[in-house]
This record gives sequence, C-alpha cells and structure tokens, in this order.
Amino acid sequence: MSQREEILTQLQDVISDFFEIDKEDIIESAHLYEDLDLDSIDAIDLVVKVQNMIGKKVKADDFKNARTVGEVVDIVISLVNE
Repeated sequence: MSQREEILTQLQDVISDFFEIDKEDIIESAHLYEDLDLDSIDAIDLVVKVQNMIGKKVKADDFKNARTVGEVVDIVISLVNE
C-alpha cells in the first residue's frame, strides 16, 4: 500500500467515525463542504483529528484552501514528509 493509499484509508476511518459519513462516499474527488456536508466547525475538528492521526502540530491555515478529500491527503502527505 502506498503512502497516499494509507493516508486516504486513515482519513476515511477518521471522517467516517467522527462525522458519521459512509466510507464509500469519502473518495479523493469528494468535496468536503458540498459532497460530505462538512461546515467550518467540522473543518476545525478535522484538523484536530489529522493532528492526532499524524502526531504533529498542524495549523488550521495549512488546510484553509483544501476543498476535496484528495487535497487533504496531499496536505497530510506534505506534513508527514516535512
């Protein structure tokens, strides 16, 4: 399993468990706000969950331009590889 697939799987687990969204709906092209119905408070919660997932300090600003699950995966990969 590639790093990207591993991170996507972890994000699917986190988003599914915390926001009660079906895992099959959490695909890379899914829009956080339109498709998954997350709001700005949910986005902050997601940042905290990602921080716990990767064990590194994460700033909300790192995610301010993320609109899709795939973009969140890209950001997490760059944070993990710092």
